[in-house]
Amino acid sequence: MAKFIKFLLYRLIKGIGVILGIAVVIFFLFFTLPGDPVSVINPKGDSLSRANTIKELGLDKPLLVQLGYYLNDLSPVSFHENTPEMESTYNYFVAIPLGGSAILIKYPYLRRSYENKRPVAEILWQDLGGTLVLAITSMVLATLIGVFFGIIAALRHNTWVDYSLVTISILGISIPSFVMAIGISLLFGHYLKDYTGLAMTGSLWGKADIFTGRSSIMISNLILPAFTLALRPLSIIVQLTRSSMLEVLSQDYIRTAKAKGLSFFMVIYKHALRNALNPLITTVSGWLASLMAGAFFIEYVFNWKGIGATTINAVGQKDLPIVMGATLLIGVIFVVVNAFVDILYSVIDPRIQIEE
Repeated sequence: MAKFIKFLLYRLIKGIGVILGIAVVIFFLFFTLPGDPVSVINPKGDSLSRANTIKELGLDKPLLVQLGYYLNDLSPVSFHENTPEMESTYNYFVAIPLGGSAILIKYPYLRRSYENKRPVAEILWQDLGGTLVLAITSMVLATLIGVFFGIIAALRHNTWVDYSLVTISILGISIPSFVMAIGISLLFGHYLKDYTGLAMTGSLWGKADIFTGRSSIMISNLILPAFTLALRPLSIIVQLTRSSMLEVLSQDYIRTAKAKGLSFFMVIYKHALRNALNPLITTVSGWLASLMAGAFFIEYVFNWKGIGATTINAVGQKDLPIVMGATLLIGVIFVVVNAFVDILYSVIDPRIQIEE
């Protein structure tokens, strides 16, 4: 137990260091780009109003000072002036008062959108549900279908079924997601709409009812974007399952199980599949963050309301706080999921020991 707790602390410190590095890279990547964010916030302002906007955003400070302000905003423990204006901005709890200033405990502050002045955290939180639903649905589809076809390919090794599934999986890996999204949207949402009943675009929530104000859930709008997003991991899972199954089926204990007269189902399910899926489980469990990041263009093509579509729209409007906040959020999810996968791997396979 002590070793496990030590490992968790090690992962926590390492994760904080990685997140800090991501925040620094994001800051320098976006704040050193050519362009004038003030023209986005105050496009028709005179020189005085533009100067006030620059001062308000802290853009008149040296770059390293701006970085310090940015990291101070992101940190859950930070140092700020203790004023009503600061309290309304950060919604903090005073941990240690220091005269007119204080060490604060607060939620990470991702600043406000240039376009609509709303807090970026509020915007991303509102859109996070749509992206999570899309990513989780895609992961479930990819896993179930990929494992099934991977088993079929292994059992029909060196036959036309095997060759066909491998060829299709290679195409699924090779074709870019946004190209696949456009093709699937046109084919099933336009040309074959009379047969599929699916729309080219649409979000999870339909229009609100004029009497109750509630929005209906449009599951049909989830089918095409979820399947499109699932194609690449599905193709990888087919090949991973096929390779693992072929390796397991050649082991001595499988031949022994067959010699004992066990049924085909028992040999495949109880002995082969359970051992073949061990490496696959940890691989799949680490894909949630990747699918969320990969959903950006899928959401945009299918007009799916989520973080991806919001971020791409923000790029077009040069709304840097939203783009930076979304990038940082995906990075944090990657760090958390990878730490979880490391722990899960040690639980699934006892032969792997937790090391510092």
